[in-house]
Parts: sequence; C-alpha cells; structure tokens
Amino acid sequence: MANQALAARAAARPAVEINERQARLDLLVRRIGKIGLYINPIFAYFFLWAPIVVLIVFSFNDGGSVSTWQGFTTRWYENIFNNAIAAGTESARFTTENMLGAVRNSLIVGLSSTLLSTIIGTMVAISLVRGRFPGKRALDAVLYLPVVIPEITQAISLAIFFKVIFDFAEMQTGINATTGFGTIIIGHVAFCISYVTIVVRARLADMNPRLEEAARDLGANEWRTFWRITFPLILPGVLAGGLLAFTLSLDDFVVTFFNSGIGTSTLPLFVYGMLKTRVPPEINAISTLMLLASTALVAISLGMQGRGSRRA
Repeated sequence: MANQALAARAAARPAVEINERQARLDLLVRRIGKIGLYINPIFAYFFLWAPIVVLIVFSFNDGGSVSTWQGFTTRWYENIFNNAIAAGTESARFTTENMLGAVRNSLIVGLSSTLLSTIIGTMVAISLVRGRFPGKRALDAVLYLPVVIPEITQAISLAIFFKVIFDFAEMQTGINATTGFGTIIIGHVAFCISYVTIVVRARLADMNPRLEEAARDLGANEWRTFWRITFPLILPGVLAGGLLAFTLSLDDFVVTFFNSGIGTSTLPLFVYGMLKTRVPPEINAISTLMLLASTALVAISLGMQGRGSRRA
C-alpha cells in the first residue's frame, strides 16, 4: 500500500520540463568562466612583470636609447663599476663615486631603520599577542594604518610633523634644526614597524603557548622564559620581518623624498635625479641591480618564515 501511495504521488506531480537551449547556454557560460579563471592570472602577471622584464632586457641594450633595441652589450654595467661616463653625455652627472655615495646613504638609513623597527615591532607583536592592557584594540587598528594609507599621505604628514617640531624647538631653544638622516630614519621606522609586527605576530600566533607555561612551571622567570623559549622560536619571524623592513627602506622613495636634506640622497633619489633631464642607459642597469637585491632579500625573508612554520 505504501509503495502504491508513493507511485500515485509521483504520477500526480507535474513533469519537469528542461529547456535545452537554456541548459546549453548555462554550460557555455560555465566553460567560458573556467577559461577566464585560467586566463585572468596570466594577464595579471603579464601586466605586473612585463615592465620589469623590459627593464632587465634593455639594461643590456647596445644603443643609447632606452626604447629601441640595438644589440647586446654589458658596457652599461661596466660604466657603473669602472666609473665611466656613457658616450654622448655632456656633463659628468653619473659617476660611480656618486652612485656609491647614494648606496652608502641607503645602507645607513636601511640598517638603522631596520634595527629600530625590528626591536620595536617585535615588542609590539609580543604585547599584542601575550599582553592584556587598555587600548589594545586601538593599537591593533592603528598598526595597520601605514600599510593601508597611501604612501604620499604618510610622507606629507611626516613632513608637516617635522616642520611643527622644528619650529617649536627653534622657538624654545633657538636651534635651527633641519631634515637629514634622522628624519629619514624616523620616517622609515614609522612604516616599517607595522610590517615587522605583522610578521612576528603571525609567528607568535602559530607558537604553542604551553611551551612557555612549561618553562615557568619548571621555575624559569619571565626574562629567562623569553630568551630560552620564546625568542629562539620566533627568531625566524624576527629575521624575516627585519629583512622585509630593510627591503622596504632600501627601495623607498616617497617618504625619503619629502623628509631628506642636503647630502642625504639615497639610491632611489639618485636614480630620480638622473631621470630629471635625461634617461641615461645606466639607469636600467642600476634599476636591475636594485631589483635583484630586493628580490633576494624578499626570497630570504619568505624562506625564513616558511622554515619557522615548519619548526613550529
């Protein structure tokens, strides 16, 4: 009887009509969508990497033009390392001595800002993950501001801040302070702290807190627990955050441009100065070397983060 009732109900239901045209159209849309999913990353990477590939290729261009290929050569790299001036240059604006001075300034700023931002960023990350204090959510929100706001906004705000501070100091003490290495380093530390904190915080989040609890149960105080347990485990994250901060500081132009002074030209500012009146062929070679250095540092940073995760 039950089977007969079910059969009667099925017979009473209206037949499902299939629109073959609509079904074929839906299948076509799905196929096009699958093709788009494969093509979209290809176009995205093309627009991201095509200018970089062109830059590297034309760094070996034999002609003085940076847009027309005239043969293969390595003389632009030789000019950089041999302190030679490209043919046809009216004034010796580019010399290896000037470039090395800019590199020295970049290293001074990069190493100083990396050291400070790594120390402060690590402490901020530990306090956010392990600590409980008023204003923690506000600090967490402010931490991401340097990452999300436009760099030009941060550069202008820092320039205004230093202007106000210098004017106030001159009124109080009569000392006329100016921008220089100090302002550049402070500006770089201001945005590098966030990146270091994010990397170290992710490393702390993956770490098992029971290891620290076990150390304290065995009689270790907070200081000994940190240096014997916590710091060795988060060291890959600290190094990765420091390398990332050094890369960002080494390549930064906008913040450096708005907060630099006389005699503090870094390598990005030096390259920009070469572009003002003429685009020399050496510019592609210098940019390629900067690209290789930055890529190597980022690769080392990612490798350290992955190694730290596997250890955890």
